[in-house]
Amino acid sequence: MTGKTRRTREPAPAPKPERAQVAAKRKASPRPDLAAVRAEIDGIDRQIQALIAERARWAQQVGKAKGKLAAAVDYYRPEREAQVLRRVVDRNVGPLSDEVLVRLFREIMSACLAQQEPLKVGYLGPEGTFSQQAVLKHFGHSARGYPLSSIEEVFDEVAAGHADFGVVPVENSGQGTIQSTLDMFLSSPLKICGEVELHVHQYLLSRSGHIEDIERVYSHAQSLAQCRAWLRQHLPRAELQALASNAEAARRARHADDAAAIAGESAAHVYGLKIVAGPIEDRPDNTTRFLVMGRRLFPPSGHDRTSLLVFVQDQPGALYRVLEPLARRGISMNRIESRPAHTGKWQYAFFIDVGGHVDESPLSDALAELGDFASQVTVLGSYPVAVA
Repeated sequence: MTGKTRRTREPAPAPKPERAQVAAKRKASPRPDLAAVRAEIDGIDRQIQALIAERARWAQQVGKAKGKLAAAVDYYRPEREAQVLRRVVDRNVGPLSDEVLVRLFREIMSACLAQQEPLKVGYLGPEGTFSQQAVLKHFGHSARGYPLSSIEEVFDEVAAGHADFGVVPVENSGQGTIQSTLDMFLSSPLKICGEVELHVHQYLLSRSGHIEDIERVYSHAQSLAQCRAWLRQHLPRAELQALASNAEAARRARHADDAAAIAGESAAHVYGLKIVAGPIEDRPDNTTRFLVMGRRLFPPSGHDRTSLLVFVQDQPGALYRVLEPLARRGISMNRIESRPAHTGKWQYAFFIDVGGHVDESPLSDALAELGDFASQVTVLGSYPVAVA
């Protein structure tokens, strides 16, 4: 032995638990081969395409089973579509969201239905409005949309048979009811056969794309109200002008550098405008509810809502007596709104939304009682509650 000391190597420190787990995971599951993954995706795509074609062929068989019908509207069954979409949501275990899967299946059903003939759907135009977005969300891109100049014209075109259905806004989560839509029900024979809930994002659009150029802002009155706080903070001196629709606002704004429009993102693409800012709505949960108007009622879907128009007798407690049969049977009331009845001075009609379908108990039993206390009860529609 020499006088030199012998140094022993210290053992390496044990890896941290997280690192050890990651290392073990990498060993257990090596990086997949990209070409093999793409080959698997291609194979799945072929299966999906084959199944969609098979579904379309079975949809043709449904048409044959129904026999020769007058038009595309006779093949459309909103209660059946709602049942299919609810099952899609119930089966969903990810990774895609319910909303994405519902949109995909809606498009498949839309394309299959259009094999007979595309549905014609009127909406408040021009092209690029939120009403058009609601049409696409509810009917899919295979339906044929007809932009119309007013809510009244949408009702008229559907009633005359020039459009199979119409889509009109009825209320906003922040700004409340759209009165012009409710007033149409006082005289229109149309029925509500569906509803659409659209999460609305508002954008400031202009030709130049520079906020410092803006002296005037065009938009629908509802959209101006939904962005009131943002406009007060960022464009306090700008002149605000309400127009018939957001798309009309975008059309005007594209002709002047000192003008802007508040509208949906799609309007920027349609009218060649730049997005200056957005989303700019004051409430992050900003949602507009639309009604789908048709010429008849449809059968129950299993999860429905019914809209009523009620004229009460002019006597103390009349409204209470109308609502009491609903409450006694545990029927949920979602909304009640009064409007001038147009039948005489200081006379009012009540618009009431309740849970259930008019053809099913307990709602059918409650409606049988309402006639004892109301001068008139009109069922505006029984329709599926909006899915995703």
